[in-house]
Amino acid sequence: MNWRGLVTLVLLAGALASGWALWNQRSRELAPATGTETPDYILNDFELIALDDRGQESFTLSAPRLARDPNARTLDIETPLFLIPPAGDSGGSAWEVRSTTAWVSEGGDEIRLRGKVQADSKDAAGRPVTMRTEQLNVFPEDRRATSPVKVTLTQPGLIMNGRGLEADLERNRITLKDTRSRYENTER
Repeated sequence: MNWRGLVTLVLLAGALASGWALWNQRSRELAPATGTETPDYILNDFELIALDDRGQESFTLSAPRLARDPNARTLDIETPLFLIPPAGDSGGSAWEVRSTTAWVSEGGDEIRLRGKVQADSKDAAGRPVTMRTEQLNVFPEDRRATSPVKVTLTQPGLIMNGRGLEADLERNRITLKDTRSRYENTER
């Protein structure tokens, strides 16, 4: 065998080894990472309106990113804005709820808001109501919300701090446990 045949054979073996290595690397990159499933779809800069069983608006959601887990059929959302309309003739206004992240259950009947949660509305008299916490669980179909952690509720003339929140969003009634309140005279 002459030197040209030997060089050709070495180059052919090198090409085959390189091709095999690239093919092997490609299959590792396509395999899903253990513990986390690749989303089956992702929405960017979107707005959606969710309806309840009666066809009424349950909530409106807008956010820069949403990813759906194909196995659990849940949604993970970045910096969401939820608008939860008032029910019937409650006299209040819609709730605007913001947070750092949100998780929505498969049926859309539970929303878990985490990180810098702020909920704003107006009571029947038109006075602003603000809730701030780090965790808020919203149940849109039942028109209620809960939080097991510290919550600050602010209305004109009143600041309430407590732990453990139960909110009836339909009637704009909020119950705090372990409460400390501060009243301020706003009439001057």
